[in-house]
Amino acid sequence: MTIRDMVEADLPQVMAINEANVPEVGDIDLEQLRFIVSESAARLVVEVDGAIAGFCLVLAPGSAYDSINYAWFMERYPTDWYLDRVAFDAATQGKGFGSQLYAEVELRLTAAAATGLTLEVNIDPPNEPSLAFHNKHGFAEVGQQTSHDIEVSLMRKFAR
Repeated sequence: MTIRDMVEADLPQVMAINEANVPEVGDIDLEQLRFIVSESAARLVVEVDGAIAGFCLVLAPGSAYDSINYAWFMERYPTDWYLDRVAFDAATQGKGFGSQLYAEVELRLTAAAATGLTLEVNIDPPNEPSLAFHNKHGFAEVGQQTSHDIEVSLMRKFAR
């Protein structure tokens, strides 16, 4: 398993993983994906046996990204990073790769002097595995809102 920065050639695989994980992550097209990647402070892929198994995109403060969840967090936690999306191929879920990916994100946000990491998890429809994962990794709910007809738990973790 390798964690590395995402490159343009990764986008078709990243797009396929993203689409296989809707509605847990938002549905986007390739142009939207390119924009989010270009705005991301951390754009990482997890490679297993030469294939992309998962990815995450994390935005720093000051992005032009127009997500209502990102805006909510930036109003309240203006020095935090925002994890916009993380997804894995179904065959690689539950193998600890997500924990390793989050550890890498935390190293990067600490190096950038960010104060925390924010994200949202679906609660209606519920994403129980994601809620359990984030609770296990020290995230706490700081609010709730509805985004694109999906109710989400807005979660935050302090940087180490």
